Amino acid sequence: MNETIVCVVGNVATQPVYRESAAGPSARFRLAVTARYWDREKSAWTDGHTNFFTVWANRQLAVNVAACVEVGQPVVVQGRLKVRTETREGQQPWASADIDAVTIGHDLARGTALFQRAARPDAPAAAARPEPNWETPSRTDTQDAPTDQQAPEPAAVT
Repeated sequence: MNETIVCVVGNVATQPVYRESAAGPSARFRLAVTARYWDREKSAWTDGHTNFFTVWANRQLAVNVAACVEVGQPVVVQGRLKVRTETREGQQPWASADIDAVTIGHDLARGTALFQRAARPDAPAAAARPEPNWETPSRTDTQDAPTDQQAPEPAAVT
């Protein structure tokens, strides 16, 4: 599999749009990533070019993004980079850089966050499978058992 995996750090530029479909939940938002560099002439940090990415999240990641990601927040996004080019009638061709996100998190170098585990959907009842007996039978229990089922005594080493 030759996919381009990227990790980008930037600010959320648009409010996440959440959708439910037959394939499952999905969410998307725009991410602004601005390069910064040290300008020796000014002796200060200067903003460079800003790149915009459309970040796509699916399934549980989409639900969590919709619940806690807001415009302006610094985030770290890791996923597969996909560059699309399109030409529409009467318009110039344009390109779009999308990230199919695998993970998204707040950038803790620029602020704090409070993690809260997402509620899991109802799991099947665990009572259907009995709990195994992990206890080792005591010596008296093995002596009371029939002799044909007893384990042989370990040989003494001299």
